[in-house]
Amino acid sequence: MSINWINTLEALLVVALVTILTRSLPFLFFGGRKELPDTVSYLGTVLPAAIMIILVVFCLRNIGLSAYPFGLPELLSVAVVIIVHRTRKNVFLSISAGTGLYMVLTRTLFITAS
Repeated sequence: MSINWINTLEALLVVALVTILTRSLPFLFFGGRKELPDTVSYLGTVLPAAIMIILVVFCLRNIGLSAYPFGLPELLSVAVVIIVHRTRKNVFLSISAGTGLYMVLTRTLFITAS
């Protein structure tokens, strides 16, 4: 099955328009104001942490605690992310350390037959 280049161009155009629209909406709504509404300021302070919590729950939702490896790679990696972030205060370093540890653990110590 070959993809028609016109369909590809149409899809790229739609993606570009949606991206431009979503990026420009805040400026259209709040462009001339000096101060943001209280609701928007509140959401700006609360949403980043809420989104991170949702992502962590999403990533850990399928851990099998009743069968080998009992969720140990995931839980150890989360612990490393917390420890590295508390000591270094570097998001990139903590996420990299946790991801790296998870990859090493699942490829070496906790190998499961699929």
